[in-house]
Parts: sequence; structure tokens; C-alpha cells
Amino acid sequence: METVKQVQKKYISLALTFSIGVALLLILIGHKPVGKGLILGAIFSVLNFILMGKSIELKLGRSKAKTFSISMGSIIFRYLLLAIPLIIAVKYEQFNLVAAILGIFMIQLVILAEHVLTFIPAMGKKQA
Repeated sequence: METVKQVQKKYISLALTFSIGVALLLILIGHKPVGKGLILGAIFSVLNFILMGKSIELKLGRSKAKTFSISMGSIIFRYLLLAIPLIIAVKYEQFNLVAAILGIFMIQLVILAEHVLTFIPAMGKKQA
């Protein structure tokens, strides 16, 4: 079974590679704010994902009360962290807000895409 760090490395690499590729393409075709917004959101998505992994390690072997406190603190801190790219995108015209929002969900989109892409071929093999 994969460790948290292995899973993080896999999805972070995929998310950043995809984001940078799409952003570069967008910038080259003249949509610079959209590309920059996507990168901005993706960077904060990666930071959020890393913090989620760290919080898992902190919760192991603790009492219920301590685990609850760590969980709530982690959630609040991560929500505040994810607000940063939104505030930047609203405040500065050089970042597109919709692209920043999509970037924030980049890790989740990559995980979903990977599962869909592995599930569809598996379904075809079962039917054959």
C-alpha cells in the first residue's frame, strides 16, 4: 500500500504538470490572466494537499478530544489558506478568478480523472 508521501508526490506531480502545461498554452494563445489564475490556484491546492497529509500524521495515537482539536484547527487553517488565491484573484486583474477557482480544485480533479481513466478500461474488460 502506498504511503501518504508517495500518494502526495504522485498527485502533486500530475496536478502541477497538467496545470503548467495548460497555463503555458493559455498564455501563448493570449489568455495570460487565465493561465496565471490557474497556476495560482494550483499552487495553493498543492499546499492544501500537503497540509492534509501532515494533519493525518498529527492525529495518529491521540485522544478523541485532541484529534478533534487538531482536525478543526487544520480545517480552519486550510480554509484560510485557500482564501488567499481567491482574494488575490479578486483584487488583481492579472489573475482570472474562475481559473484560480479551477486551480484550487486541481488535486481533486486529477484524482478523479485518474480513477475514471482506470475505471473505464476495467469495465470494458469485465464485459468482454
